[in-house]
Amino acid sequence: MRILVTNDDGIHAPGLATLEEIARELSDDVWLVAPESDQSGVSHSLSLNDPLRLRQVSETRFAVKGTPSDCVILGVRHILGEHGPDLILSGVNRGQNVAEDVTYSGTIAAAMEGTILGIRSIALSQAYGAGGRSALKWDCAREHGPKVVRKILETGIEPGILINVNFPDCEPADVQGVAVAAQGFRNQALLSIDARVDGRGNPYFWLAFAKARFEPGHGSDLKAIAEKRISVTPLRLDLTDEPTLTRFAQAFSA
Repeated sequence: MRILVTNDDGIHAPGLATLEEIARELSDDVWLVAPESDQSGVSHSLSLNDPLRLRQVSETRFAVKGTPSDCVILGVRHILGEHGPDLILSGVNRGQNVAEDVTYSGTIAAAMEGTILGIRSIALSQAYGAGGRSALKWDCAREHGPKVVRKILETGIEPGILINVNFPDCEPADVQGVAVAAQGFRNQALLSIDARVDGRGNPYFWLAFAKARFEPGHGSDLKAIAEKRISVTPLRLDLTDEPTLTRFAQAFSA
């Protein structure tokens, strides 16, 4: 099995090294194509107005001055060419990608691009808690990742579907199992604007989530992570809402 590994945190991210370890538990034919710099939050964007600069780091490692989606396309269509990947793994992201995160995440977008290209694709992310980004428990993803990916592949991924996996903020031994979960929704009232002033007196802003108690929905990816379970969520490329499609069709045919 040939595996293409990518991410949105960049070629030097520790999560990419973790994912390479996971991939090498599954195959000895592993290729890395990742952004030259951090591309978190770029979603499914493509570089249409700028050239893609490719830097070969080693025989099977490449850095791209572009987005995660650019990396997948360049990896599949150019670097690997006729012998393309059988599997694309994206991550391991520095921080969870659950709920509305899936619409912003470059990690998810890379898996989406792989799915569009007809390749089985899985996005993996590692949650962190009060300790922040400097205290990520990468061992959780490293230890549980291979068996979770194997189980997903054994079960099968249908065309047009990508799989979103999130590891909880805990040590590997403290994981409370796997939850096949729905995409959750946060309380958007917690979304806030952090307004500041720079050294020259000019205003600037950070988007932030206020810290407050929030009860995640039952059966959601948010709930799974809160309960120290690994969340596995199938996502569809087809965003059509069938009930609304039927209701609108009836309305416009009247």
